[in-house]
Amino acid sequence: MEQKRNPAALPNLVFILSDDHGAWALGKETPEILTPNLDRMIREGVWFRNFFCASPVCSPARMSLVTGRLPSAHGVHDWLSSGNTDAEKLPPDMRAAFPRENTACDFLSGMPECFSLLRGAGYRMALIGKWHMGDSLRPRPGFDTWIPLLRGGCRYMHADVCVDGAPRFLNQYVTDFFSDRAAEYLESRPHGPFLLCLHYTAPHTPWNHEEHRQDILRRYDGCAFRCHPFRPVHPDQVEMEVGDTDERRRYLLKGYYAAITAMDEGIGRVLEALEKTGLAENTAVFFSGDNGMNLGQHGIWGKGNGTWPMNMYDTSVRVPFIAWGAGIRRGARVENLYSHVDVLPTLCDALGAPLPGGLPGESFLEELTKGRAPRDRQICILDEYGPVRMIRTRTHKYIHEGIRGGHQLYDLTSDPGEEHNLFGHPAYAAVQEQLRQRLEEAFARFTRAPFDGAKTSPDGSGQNAPITYAGEDVFEHTTRLFRGPRDPGRQTAANAGSRAIRTEASKKSHEPNGSV
Repeated sequence: MEQKRNPAALPNLVFILSDDHGAWALGKETPEILTPNLDRMIREGVWFRNFFCASPVCSPARMSLVTGRLPSAHGVHDWLSSGNTDAEKLPPDMRAAFPRENTACDFLSGMPECFSLLRGAGYRMALIGKWHMGDSLRPRPGFDTWIPLLRGGCRYMHADVCVDGAPRFLNQYVTDFFSDRAAEYLESRPHGPFLLCLHYTAPHTPWNHEEHRQDILRRYDGCAFRCHPFRPVHPDQVEMEVGDTDERRRYLLKGYYAAITAMDEGIGRVLEALEKTGLAENTAVFFSGDNGMNLGQHGIWGKGNGTWPMNMYDTSVRVPFIAWGAGIRRGARVENLYSHVDVLPTLCDALGAPLPGGLPGESFLEELTKGRAPRDRQICILDEYGPVRMIRTRTHKYIHEGIRGGHQLYDLTSDPGEEHNLFGHPAYAAVQEQLRQRLEEAFARFTRAPFDGAKTSPDGSGQNAPITYAGEDVFEHTTRLFRGPRDPGRQTAANAGSRAIRTEASKKSHEPNGSV
């Protein structure tokens, strides 16, 4: 990853992205999870132990990763529930499975992003897997291989993909399909330099066992899941797959673990293909999750939208990030804080290209090649999910919850598990006010009209169109609070209650005192 302008001398890049993968969900962090190939990458490469997404939900996080912008500067504040594909381009037998899709939208239109940077440097590019940034059927400029998932989520055993320009359902475990296509791409010995984006859906739901490989599920038959002790469900938990009993907890964890292990097996095949073809000598491989995930931590099942209002616990915003291969130092562990918004500045640094203005990120190229001493960032780690915003330093975290005013402050030195909210505590008044001011100043600096998240009202159930004017409601409103499996009326009652709260919160988020 040295600075080289000659395309023939540039390294090949493989970027592997997992889906809903908490930083804790690696064998090196949670020994019960079987990830031998990711463990190998950690041993032989650089492991970033404090790496963060920019929003704890998939589409906003992915948009920030490729643009270097916060959601308030790119305008996607929730997962894309529509705008992914044109219904008329689907075969008639597929259309019934896409009730929300009508017209594809290019949410990246007009924005500088990493793909145009790499294309300009002479890279050929391939996408295999999940896209979920709008207009999935149309290959982005510079991509000569384009095998996308059509939407954001799918069944593992009946996934919707596009192969050779033709949408269809798979009759193969989707993780294996993506791994097979990636290995075939590498074994074709593509002319370099190239970027291969391998974007798995794993370990996103569904976790029901009929959706996963039985041989891998059996590896966890004797697992005690001691790393995830049972906790009562969080009072703000929303309706989704929830481990509200010990039996249900074990069942869901087994599905989640199996999804990760199947993906790790595929990553092993990719590394093997690189080595077999000789490409490993000039290829750098990066692995990350798009956002974090809770499987019982804090009593939450889900990511940022596992609760309403949305949460910003480290388990939701911290992601795995590993670098391995050509030009990458070996056996290094990085404790400094970095974020997905730092990826584009790092690429610019590596390519000797000018950095687009108005971005919050910084390059971590030095960490990849020789390392840095412990340091505080000039601009702290920032996250947002609509009107819920976070700022994090090495020692403290402040969350401005602009929905019902449930602000939070955590001392991460004495309370790394974020169990004790110190907001309003007299002893922390100075640090609370300092972080509040820094958060307000940062978002004032990096927000672009009309995308200000403080003026939006996502509730975790999806965004269906681009924002064209400030405060435009382009969000689904179907979130239901979890009321337990034995309450037959829970969905209707919870939906009515959450809608009433959401309507009032939406009004407050547009008032001056809710603008942070």
